[in-house]
Amino acid sequence: MSDLHTKIKEMEDSMSKAKYNKSSEHWFGLMKSQIAKLREKIEKKSAGKGGGEGFFVKRSGNATVILVGFPSVGKSTLLNTLTGTESKTAAYDFTTLDCIPGTLHHRHAQIQILDVPGIIEGAAFGRGRGKEVLGMARNADLVLFVIDALHPEHYPALLKEVYDVGIRLGQAKPDVKIVKKLRGGISMNSTVKLTKVSPETLTAILQEFKMMNADVVIRSDIDIDQFIDAIEGNRKYVRSIVCVSKADLLDAAERKNLAHILPSPIFVSAEKGDGIPELKEEIFYKLDFLRVFLKEVNKKPDMDKPLILTKPASLKAVCEHIHRDFVRKFRFARVWGKGAKFPGQQFKTLEKTLCDEDIVEIHIR
Repeated sequence: MSDLHTKIKEMEDSMSKAKYNKSSEHWFGLMKSQIAKLREKIEKKSAGKGGGEGFFVKRSGNATVILVGFPSVGKSTLLNTLTGTESKTAAYDFTTLDCIPGTLHHRHAQIQILDVPGIIEGAAFGRGRGKEVLGMARNADLVLFVIDALHPEHYPALLKEVYDVGIRLGQAKPDVKIVKKLRGGISMNSTVKLTKVSPETLTAILQEFKMMNADVVIRSDIDIDQFIDAIEGNRKYVRSIVCVSKADLLDAAERKNLAHILPSPIFVSAEKGDGIPELKEEIFYKLDFLRVFLKEVNKKPDMDKPLILTKPASLKAVCEHIHRDFVRKFRFARVWGKGAKFPGQQFKTLEKTLCDEDIVEIHIR
């Protein structure tokens, strides 16, 4: 472990032993700022050595899901079961040495699933092939954590690796605007009440990052970590699912216990097919898909092959998917389904939002 890693660990250990309150808030802010800067130094050193940019896999389908877990937790078997892809599996670590893609077909959507090498502790700082794996996770639409049924302690370890590489799971991007200026000091304005951190601490954090003159507008009740994320500006906000593999090894009581430890886990046994239908549904749901069926004028709608869009979706998104000229030539659209008050309702605005399984008929000039 390098001196920088050691320093980070010492600081994290120190914070874990302290209690966060009004009197210690300022100290926490400075400590977390210093850790963020140390991680940036490590990242620059790692980038200077080359590599760590991820495997080359062409994106395909309507979205990309990456399987993230420790070695030998059943990722390859899960990929095979979900997609029919033949990913090599064996009962020893590091079977998968490259990125193996497959396609899940579900509810008309085509979802790219990526099986990557298992990551280990320290992956975020380059151990194993962690930089490549986590680099790909930053570009995925959904992270699917695969946790061995007998090793639930893997989950917090994975969360830390993902966090350390700048991925934020299940979070909205903090609504913070920071504009640097030449003089005038720091102006801190908030449109909401800040309950987790004081403006004084936020000002000290900015100064720790050598930002002495800036206008700051905050529109969400942020904490210290979210403010640092806003300063650095290179975070990725990704959805996630927790899947417990080899669930056939658990009895009812053990499953109930894990359900309290892990966030909404889906229990699967890939070899037996147990839990796979539920997992497919959850993947579809978490990707926020919306299906729109197209209808030509005076013809029946095509109910076999819908457009797969991401919520919220508008008539403009539909037009852009059909042809780029449709936006410019748009006159109006007729909509059938939950997105209309009555069948065939006419809409003259491209900003009209649609509902899942709406039928749309576009009229152009």
